[in-house]
Amino acid sequence: MHIEIGLLFSRVGISPNAWTALSLAPAALGFAALYGRNLPLALLLFAVSGFIDIIDGNVARVTKSVSNLGAFLDGIIDRYVEFALYLGILFYLEGTEQVLLPNGIWVCLLVFGAMMPAFITAYADHRKVIEDEEKLRNLGGFIERFERLSLLYAGMALGILNPVYLTYTVILTAILSNITAVERIYRVISAK
Repeated sequence: MHIEIGLLFSRVGISPNAWTALSLAPAALGFAALYGRNLPLALLLFAVSGFIDIIDGNVARVTKSVSNLGAFLDGIIDRYVEFALYLGILFYLEGTEQVLLPNGIWVCLLVFGAMMPAFITAYADHRKVIEDEEKLRNLGGFIERFERLSLLYAGMALGILNPVYLTYTVILTAILSNITAVERIYRVISAK
């Protein structure tokens, strides 16, 4: 299916890097929808952004234009899209029911847990703790970006029924993301 997506969207004539940049537009609108408390529209817009993120890599593969710069830009844009989602969720949950801690704390823990696995990998590489590229790429963890975003999108869908379901999903995702960070630290230490 990925090849078909790449073939179909390569005919549009937009470069893979342009597709990558294009994913920012629906994410920005998704943030605005969350800020405006329109959860269904926000979910749709972030799903569109995620689909565009799938397009860029597939177009790069079918057009044989995969590059380190493209991968770098994709990773950077992914972080901006993710941050727009988290910041939007923070605004959306303002004034809604809290569970154990203020919702802002849970979102901060989510952001930290989402940021740390990539940082741990990059820092292990930078400090030459792990020099084998294959080991660096395969540090893995309990949940990574795809699973994290899938959980949040499911929570947004449930949050349409009741915002507390989104809060529960943020809490779960924050906890699992931080467990993943600790797991990755352990794997870096163990790989030595």
